[in-house]
Amino acid sequence: MSRAVEELNRRMLRARDAMDRAYAQPLDIPQLARVANVSEAHFIRTFRGTFDETPHRYLQRRRVERAMYLLRATERSVTDVCLDVGFTSLGTFSRSFRHIVGEAPATYRRRGPIKAVPNCFAMAWTRPSSFGEAVARKIV
Repeated sequence: MSRAVEELNRRMLRARDAMDRAYAQPLDIPQLARVANVSEAHFIRTFRGTFDETPHRYLQRRRVERAMYLLRATERSVTDVCLDVGFTSLGTFSRSFRHIVGEAPATYRRRGPIKAVPNCFAMAWTRPSSFGEAVARKIV
């Protein structure tokens, strides 16, 4: 791997880390491109090439992962969880949640509280399926 590719990968990781830290805040492509120190168009192309999904899709999945935890670990309403994780519309949240998880937020919550298991196992078991599909594509 060339030094240029390594440097570009580091830049994409910085942007992804910024998304992970501030997932609940409004984030836009110009802001993330500045974090990665690349142009907006180059950022979108490179992010997708590096992580196999667009920045928007990654951010939505990250927000839904956090919502999955909050729905089962707290008694907050679905609307409050929606707003807590950075969605501004309950409809968009519900549609994204259903697309990523495969069921509505309220249905997911009815699974009951999260069982006490090591965190690494819980994360692997509850990770939305889109992540597994992306990994499977990379392996094949």
